[in-house]
Amino acid sequence: MKVLRWIDEKLSFVEKSLLVIFLCLMVSLASFQVILRNIFNNPIFWIDSLLRHLVLFVGFIGGAQATRINKHISVDILARLLTDKKKLIVSVIVNLFAIVITVVLAKTAWGFVMIEKEFGEVLNFGLQIWIVQIIIPFGFGLIGFRFFYHFCDSISKLIKEEVGE
Repeated sequence: MKVLRWIDEKLSFVEKSLLVIFLCLMVSLASFQVILRNIFNNPIFWIDSLLRHLVLFVGFIGGAQATRINKHISVDILARLLTDKKKLIVSVIVNLFAIVITVVLAKTAWGFVMIEKEFGEVLNFGLQIWIVQIIIPFGFGLIGFRFFYHFCDSISKLIKEEVGE
C-alpha cells in the first residue's frame, strides 16, 4: 500500500498542477478571444478549438482527482444502512466493477485513438488530432488507477479488521 500511496500522491500533485495551468490558460484564452471578437472584431480562429480540447484534459484530470477523494458520482443509498464491515465489502465489489469498466473504456479509447492516428487528421499548427485525444485512454487509466487504489485500501482494511478480531 505504501508504494501505491506514494504513486497516488505524486500523480495527484502533477494532476493538480496541470489543472491549475489548464484552467488559467482556458480563462485567459477565452477572455482574450472575447475581447478580440467583440472589440476588435478579429478573433483568432484556433483558440476555440484549443479551448474545446483543453476541456477534455480538465474533465479527465478532474475526474481522476474526484475519484481520488471519493467525490465522483455515486449512489450511496445503501451506505447508510450497512455496518462498517459490510460497507468495506461493498466498496471492494464496487471498486472491482469500476476497475473492469475503466479498463474496458481505456482499451476502447486506445483503439479509437489509434484509428484517428491512421486517418492522420490534423489540427492547427500541424498537430495531429490523435496526440490531443490521447488524454481519453490516459484519463480512463488514471481513473482506473484510483479505483484500484481504493480497492486495495478496502481489502487492506478488511484484512486488518479480520486479523484484529
